[in-house]
Amino acid sequence: MPKAARREIEVAGIALTHPDKVLWPQQGLTKLDLAEFYAGIADRILPHVRNRPLTLVRCPSGSGGSCFVQKHPWAGLHKAVRRLGDGDETWLAVDDLSGLVALVQMGVLEVHPWGAMADDLERPDRIVLDLDPDAGVPWGHVVAGALAFRDLLDERGLRSFVKTTGGKGLHVVVPIEPEADWETVKAFAHDLAAQLADREPQRYTTNPQKEARTGRIFLDHLRNSRGATAVAPYSTRARPGAPVALPLAWDELSDDATANRFTVANLPARRKDPWPGFFEVRQHLPR
Repeated sequence: MPKAARREIEVAGIALTHPDKVLWPQQGLTKLDLAEFYAGIADRILPHVRNRPLTLVRCPSGSGGSCFVQKHPWAGLHKAVRRLGDGDETWLAVDDLSGLVALVQMGVLEVHPWGAMADDLERPDRIVLDLDPDAGVPWGHVVAGALAFRDLLDERGLRSFVKTTGGKGLHVVVPIEPEADWETVKAFAHDLAAQLADREPQRYTTNPQKEARTGRIFLDHLRNSRGATAVAPYSTRARPGAPVALPLAWDELSDDATANRFTVANLPARRKDPWPGFFEVRQHLPR
């Protein structure tokens, strides 16, 4: 179809205006490309974002323009994006591909869900341990940190999963039964991070201050606070190259940084789920 004729096109029942608008200039990826990307992986991303409050990164002019964080409804947002009432707050949620495409229509390039479901906001059902390296920290150190977290969790009888963030770090994700409150879960995450930082203080820190992070990996436990979020598995990032946050099997982690950088263009066609059984795991936070 000639570009001049493609002023509007539907994906999953959502009208995309200006589908040829370029969102990642270097790759030439358009709004329609992003909508079709999510349509192709809907069965993988939706289980991780469905029925959860979302924090969104909107870039109406594409990744090279001005971007901002959006947590609440705004004018023109399609009804396929559900509104969640929470006291004086109104959050956003999606339940299906139409909701995701409605976000794409509004220039959303990143999707960050809460660690709790919309119908049980006070009890998180996953822990996220974020390894955020300072510039210049070798990628192999980040991988080693993720494996160290896995071992600490194994000692506590907890199964964990790992994903790239689409940036320079890794997330270790722990599904749990929604029983404990946010403060309890955050304290547990902090204790794990502190144990690792105490063991190797020259490599890790739990201090978010910039000067404390120089040459180290910041072990961010604060993503386990109420209202905090982490980028969704399979979400794109508003960064050069159109990177994607991607779940990995533990044996896929490599010391080669380039081997763990995935984009819309090179996302592997997987026959097997790298996180088998993730949604069937039933485990409890240790007392």
